[in-house]
Amino acid sequence: MAGLSTLILLLCAAKDVMPSSSHWKPTWPSYRVPVILPQSTLNLDKPQFDAEARLEVVSPCGPACHKSSPLPTYEEVKHYLSYETLYANGSLTETEVGIYILSNSADGSQGKSRTKRQIYGYDSRFSIFGKDFLLNYPFSTSVKLSTGCTGTLVAEKHVLTAAHCIHDGKSYVKGAQKLRVGFLKPKTKDGSKGANITKSAMPEKMKFQWIRVKRTHVPKGWIKGNANDIGMDYDYALLELKKPHKRKFMKIGVSPPARHLPGGRIHFSGYDNDRPGNLVYRFCDVKDETYDLLYQQCDAQPGASGSGVYVRMWKRQNHKWERKIIGIFSGHQWVDMNGTPQDFNVAVRITPLKYAQICYWIKGNYLDCREG
Repeated sequence: MAGLSTLILLLCAAKDVMPSSSHWKPTWPSYRVPVILPQSTLNLDKPQFDAEARLEVVSPCGPACHKSSPLPTYEEVKHYLSYETLYANGSLTETEVGIYILSNSADGSQGKSRTKRQIYGYDSRFSIFGKDFLLNYPFSTSVKLSTGCTGTLVAEKHVLTAAHCIHDGKSYVKGAQKLRVGFLKPKTKDGSKGANITKSAMPEKMKFQWIRVKRTHVPKGWIKGNANDIGMDYDYALLELKKPHKRKFMKIGVSPPARHLPGGRIHFSGYDNDRPGNLVYRFCDVKDETYDLLYQQCDAQPGASGSGVYVRMWKRQNHKWERKIIGIFSGHQWVDMNGTPQDFNVAVRITPLKYAQICYWIKGNYLDCREG
């Protein structure tokens, strides 16, 4: 009943419907997403918050390593998708989940490393300057975490980021209890109306305005594992802010196969620590993929971890182009491929199961989470 065949059914339940070969627009697939619902919640002891925040995750397990790993059982998947919730007062709970497949008629819906370099040849990153860019979509969806990572606005009060920015796999990091999210805003100057007009060509100075985090969700798949094991597949977390941020956000979506991405490319912006105070944008080709991970060589430095990886595709139902977050930038991997060193940066894909989980965290119900 809870065997491998059930798991395969779960993994395949969200079958994508791609446009015909004659359709010239890269189009968002239609998915039937499984349902993930809380089953029980337990109170845990308050964490110690004694781990050091890491701005990158390094793993020697590359695409071949992950592809050769055995499929988890149904019970293992349920455990990985169970989650801990950390509250601002330091209290901690663990929630077990159930996973279900619903037909359309059931809910009324429509259908460690030798090198840590992360710059590959010529540095192709772009620093974004000026409020006309920084304060406009999609760059305005990128925010900075007080632990040093990046996050992305995915709802009125929610930020998607990497789990390792909050938890090292064993313990919550220092500062996680008083976690804050920073929003870039222009610095106000006294007497700015009389400012020297010759300075208008200079980039405008920006500052961060901070909002406290009310609670944080981290999947047990990350807490159970580590970067060298199954854990990297679950390196994501969702933060709920204490108040709305009042900015346009980017929706999450199920990650299409790499071959269906426009130009085979992904995009993301983050606060790389070698360019302090700058928002850094980049795009690059996907080199390989597994069910849970995207392997690419986008130039990046620590601090960019947690950035939302997005693409822009045609939304057939709404007859418009739409950007969606399809992954979370996690970290760096060095892989020995037949004696030749190969470097990858890795993003965690939003699979149908992860979409169902993250969407439920945001919406609080499954009816709004049936289409990825």
